[in-house]
Amino acid sequence: MNIAMLIAGGKGVRTQQDIPKQFLNINDRPVIVYTLQAFQQHPDIDEIAVVCIDGWQQVLWAYAKQFNITKLKWVTVGGDNGQSSIRNGVEELALHYTDDDMILIHDAIRPNISQEIISGCIATCRLHGSAITVIPCAEAMLLRKCDDNEASGEVISRDSLARTQTPQAFSLGKLKWAHEEALKRGITNSTASCTLMIELGEEVHFCAGSEKNVKITTTEDLEIFKALLTAKRDDWLK
Repeated sequence: MNIAMLIAGGKGVRTQQDIPKQFLNINDRPVIVYTLQAFQQHPDIDEIAVVCIDGWQQVLWAYAKQFNITKLKWVTVGGDNGQSSIRNGVEELALHYTDDDMILIHDAIRPNISQEIISGCIATCRLHGSAITVIPCAEAMLLRKCDDNEASGEVISRDSLARTQTPQAFSLGKLKWAHEEALKRGITNSTASCTLMIELGEEVHFCAGSEKNVKITTTEDLEIFKALLTAKRDDWLK
């Protein structure tokens, strides 16, 4: 089975709103519903789980009923940080699925995820055992000085860099091993599933993302998402 696990445990401080950003309404629909609908519509996604900020679980179930998200099967509570939230989700899924089932971990606040990205992630994970959604680094990259974050004296080649997104896919068995091993080694605040795997000495494989797969972190990101909802691709663009 292919299970989408949406991470919605954050408080969204940087959006400076009164409610968590994943529950903000955009065009009369919460952000997380757009994300849920993308996975609901994909034919290769069998079920959906959500790691939810505590206190919002019943709200989430109500939205799932309202918007006919029939694939939502499990809701569990987030942790103190991203790594612990994903671990909570993995531990919940381990009660219901086998080690061979594929888990696609996705930020609930990436609501503009395309069907093509989901398909590519599944295909890459089937082929290589892991799939990290990435996009090329187009900007010139400068390394910040350790003692002065406002200055730099070193250039990093952008050709050797990739900007990671989600989904990030692994087998459930691999995720169980990674989080158990991380606790043994004292790794408690890895940035993402891909960074956790690399810290544990594992290799990960890439699949194609998109600049449109925006992560809503700031109010500017909300404005970009609103624009993407109304944008139409011109016929001459290939």
